[in-house]
Amino acid sequence: MNKYFKEISCATVMLTAMLNMFVACGSDDDPETEQPDPDEFVLKGELTGEKTLRAGTTYELVGGYQVKAGGRLTIEEGVTIEATRSIDGQPDYIIVEQGGRIEAIGTKERPVVMTSTRQQPGAWGGVHICGRAPVNLSGGTGKSEIGDATFGGSAADDNSGTMRYVRLEYTGFAFSETKESNGLTMYGVGSGTTIEYVQSYKGSDDGFEWFGGTVNARYLVSTHSEDDSFDWTDGWTGKGQFWVAVQDPTAPGADGTANGDCLIEADNREDNFGNTPVSRPTLSNLTLIGNNDSNAQKRGIRLRAGTSVRLYNTLVKGKPVSLTVATTETEQSFVNGVSVIEHLWADHAFAYEGGIADLALDTKTGNAVNQEISFTGNYIGTVAGGIDLSSSDSFFAKTDYKGAVPSDNDWTAGWTKK
Repeated sequence: MNKYFKEISCATVMLTAMLNMFVACGSDDDPETEQPDPDEFVLKGELTGEKTLRAGTTYELVGGYQVKAGGRLTIEEGVTIEATRSIDGQPDYIIVEQGGRIEAIGTKERPVVMTSTRQQPGAWGGVHICGRAPVNLSGGTGKSEIGDATFGGSAADDNSGTMRYVRLEYTGFAFSETKESNGLTMYGVGSGTTIEYVQSYKGSDDGFEWFGGTVNARYLVSTHSEDDSFDWTDGWTGKGQFWVAVQDPTAPGADGTANGDCLIEADNREDNFGNTPVSRPTLSNLTLIGNNDSNAQKRGIRLRAGTSVRLYNTLVKGKPVSLTVATTETEQSFVNGVSVIEHLWADHAFAYEGGIADLALDTKTGNAVNQEISFTGNYIGTVAGGIDLSSSDSFFAKTDYKGAVPSDNDWTAGWTKK
């Protein structure tokens, strides 16, 4: 009997050991316990298919990330993208090329935030979108300053995707002595693209810049941009409503220089003022607040290089020269009625640099200079009286006031930084 029990005991031990080995091997082979791919949370190189960034997750941006033709980058609410500068000598940026799509859709409570681990202006290269809408360059196309991607064409309604409730922080990386990146740069972007509720925060170059195209944009905020708050060129003919620009409020230095150039710098084409299509956006309900620079950066709105514009319901404060019109072609556009500025109030006078001294834009319908304009919370507040563009164009919301942010409707609350 003892010998029998000994044999049973040995067999039991051997069986237990074999079972343990089987379980261990089975666990190693179980796909449910496999570690996730670390590259899943890294944006780098090229995207030719579809990629979704999941809500509430943080992703790293390493170098230039190119959304190629046929690629689709979907960014859910609450996503944070951090530029890391982890590739020596190479800037971090996102570029959506012709035929690519970006669907960055945050919410007021959970915006999409694109920022940098180095939280200071100029830390990374921002977002660039290249579309197939018309531009006024020779041959009808051009190359983006960043990424060398083609833009332009004949598809006015081209759709490059959506950017809604997105905050772009600390952009403006200097790629060279002549090329700095903006917060959001739109190259030949078409009207099928949706741009609304986007903030550029503390960038070292422009907040928003349009190189031609037909894209429309609503609810934009440019905060402490170190160059221009809004900038267009190359034949942009889109529409905009509810824009805010607030320059760095730090007092000017001893020489009168402060941080930030124009609130709007607008061109048709710098090397050929007459190129067509001529830049001629229609804009309404802007609040533009300058830095009181009394030295080299005195201009608030600067219209030049042949641009035209239709501008309504606007407040301009904090620049010694609230509005400047330069070049004969731009001034002539007002004489011909191609350009219009109405219901604009400013705290300082206008200047005319193109030779037509009797434009007298300050006397046009609803305009006034040398006005006392006050705001709460940096930029909240409007002035009664304005034109309602909604009756003739469904893009525009109905308004009867000047300025961007009514005291009873702070649409910037919850998703922007001050």
